Amino acid sequence: MELACGPASRYQLTAAMIEAMDPAPAGLIIASPANPTGTIIGHEDLAAIAAVCQARGIRIVSDEIYHGLSYVGPTHSMLEFAPDALIINSFSKYFSMAGWRLGWLVAPDDLREAARAYVGNLFLTAPSLSQHAGLAAMDDIVELEGHVATYARNRQLLLAALPELGLTAIAPPDGAFYIWADIGHLTDDSMGFCKRLLADTGVATAPGVDFDPVDGHRFIRFSFAVSTPEIEEAIGRLIPWFADQALS
Repeated sequence: MELACGPASRYQLTAAMIEAMDPAPAGLIIASPANPTGTIIGHEDLAAIAAVCQARGIRIVSDEIYHGLSYVGPTHSMLEFAPDALIINSFSKYFSMAGWRLGWLVAPDDLREAARAYVGNLFLTAPSLSQHAGLAAMDDIVELEGHVATYARNRQLLLAALPELGLTAIAPPDGAFYIWADIGHLTDDSMGFCKRLLADTGVATAPGVDFDPVDGHRFIRFSFAVSTPEIEEAIGRLIPWFADQALS
């Protein structure tokens, strides 16, 4: 079952939504910071979600792959509120190691053996080289925080440019490195829109239908996980192109 999460809930699940589900599901997946919206579930909301799930016997799977990439303060883990939750994390985002295919799962004692069996059957073990690289990455906090600082600058540049693009309805980009923007006033075909944008400007974006088959036709996702000069160049190309779309 999927729950619709729109701007009224900051594109995130709420405790009230989970409380209203009938019947209660066996499990629930949350993501904070989220892809594609970048929204973060706050401390109080995480606690409320955990309380509802505990009362209804719902196991929580928390996708925390974008932890460490926050522009609004610390990001809380679901483990603080639900010790029996399954926590998924990765070296792909904060550690900038997407190509190394390395991550980890925190599982409670009652699911430890089942998790081990799934891991052994799905991919056996992570490559030794990736594991050694991951250990080195964990010690290089200065470089990693430098990446976050770059993303923060890029985020501010994009947020300042969005009004010039005519994009005013966006998800709050609390974390990760994305901006989820409503382009419904320009198109109802986000895939075609992104293809035209790429062909005309060389700027690659992601169509909303990649993430939301229901309402994604009117959304676009920008990523700012590149260098600041690349963001500046992209903005320079986007502003006149979006102006032409508004006039056509």
